[in-house]
Amino acid sequence: MKDVASNIAPDESRMNSPPVAPLDPAPIQPLTVLIVVPTLQAGAAAAGAVELVRILAAAGHKPIVVSGGGRLVDETRTAGGTCIMLDMASYNPVRMLRNALALMRLVREHHCNVIHAHGRAPAWSAYLAARITAVPFLTTWYKGFREQNALKRLYNGVMVRGDRVIVVSDQLAELVNDRYGTPWSRIAVVPLSIDLARFDPAEVSADRIAALRRDWGVAAGDRVILVVGRMLRRKGHHVVVQAAQRLKAMGLKDFVFVFAAEDHGTRYAAELWDRVLATETNDVIRMAGAIGDLPAAYAAATVIVSAAVQPEGLQRALLEAQAMARPVIVSDLGAGPEVVLAPPAVANDRITGMRFATGDDAALAAAVIRLFSMSEAEQRAIGVRGRAWVFSHFGADTSAELTLKLYADVTIRQKVA
Repeated sequence: MKDVASNIAPDESRMNSPPVAPLDPAPIQPLTVLIVVPTLQAGAAAAGAVELVRILAAAGHKPIVVSGGGRLVDETRTAGGTCIMLDMASYNPVRMLRNALALMRLVREHHCNVIHAHGRAPAWSAYLAARITAVPFLTTWYKGFREQNALKRLYNGVMVRGDRVIVVSDQLAELVNDRYGTPWSRIAVVPLSIDLARFDPAEVSADRIAALRRDWGVAAGDRVILVVGRMLRRKGHHVVVQAAQRLKAMGLKDFVFVFAAEDHGTRYAAELWDRVLATETNDVIRMAGAIGDLPAAYAAATVIVSAAVQPEGLQRALLEAQAMARPVIVSDLGAGPEVVLAPPAVANDRITGMRFATGDDAALAAAVIRLFSMSEAEQRAIGVRGRAWVFSHFGADTSAELTLKLYADVTIRQKVA
């Protein structure tokens, strides 16, 4: 039987792929799954939890999501999930213990078959509840976590205590195995799925694009460089600011960087704006905040950039951008080779984007110059290949099939045990 990972990328990007244990057929009986996530506000964990609800509900299972709430609650309910509000984002040990007791009650009241954690704080509560109630415990990794000290390593370590540790890319699978020695038999690579009907360039009108460009204050001839990711230091926005300064110094004209991220009043956001003013790049940088019409945002851009300075695993935004037939530029830590096809891993006639050395603003500026120097036909060809890549490897059917087989495996093994 094929392993899970072999279903999600071609041979050239998976030469060192880890083996993954084979999965059993899907169970006949519907499952009740308790999904815990810090909030349903934003970020990879929230989006992943909603997608999991969609997959489970469509297959006849009952997903229950416990979170601190947020703007995705309505979408979760529409997808078929039941939402229960608890402060699952709290790092307070007392609060986490109370959450564990609450999750135990929910498991017993709803006869839950599985607890699935998305995020570290809720994972600790979920882990305790799962062990006491003797139900399978799953975790999902969307990115690599920093481990500055032994305490942080202990805190992060709950994410590898799952009966199965799900990761969204080979890059993360290798990180989990290297860092914690987690056996390959417990690691499952399940890629994110992208709504290719929603992220379809043919479905985005010129009016929607024009409206966003007006909101951004972008002139008719300006090329938009869309910077994705929340306003966090690990996302590398400061690297982008330095690259913008370089591009101005080089005499590049008619370009605008748009930061599509909410400013939650963090110290980093304040530092970032100070850096923009200090580098005199406020004329070519827009702080757009959260964007409601993401397909139009990608369509309005010439290129999408991720300058992450920490391992990001698999960024949904990069897949969405490629689905919208847009080239992407990523740092070495922004995405693995199974996300973006870039030289030297592939020939120039197969690329879907470009890669630059993490933290190197000069290299980022050079990548932008290289892309802008290409003809429109060459840029369109990169975009077309990117959409085909996402279509063939990150469709909803693939992720749903792998997810349901995984649930079947852990629940069948529990019955046998």
